[in-house]
Amino acid sequence: MKENEAQTIRLLPWESQGGKPCYVLGDGNGYVSRLADNIESVQLGMADDLLGHAADLLADRKVTWPELHFLASRLTESLRDVRRVAESRGSRAVAASRQHPDQL
Repeated sequence: MKENEAQTIRLLPWESQGGKPCYVLGDGNGYVSRLADNIESVQLGMADDLLGHAADLLADRKVTWPELHFLASRLTESLRDVRRVAESRGSRAVAASRQHPDQL
């Protein structure tokens, strides 16, 4: 990393074994940052797929309580992942705007 490149703290899309948030410090181009980008992409894609499945399931008048419970559980997990991605990206956007206010 060059001396004039700013390092930022990034919230990662996974937690520690104890359930605490994980972060990486860097310029956003390292291995961990690229891995996090890939995982975020997968999480967002899975959320999109799950929304389609939810629409289909909710349109089915014969859906059972266990199916709805399973759907609600998966939607909750997905929403948690998407919220973490949004928090991470929002924090990085704010940090970038502070470093380069003339580029807004």
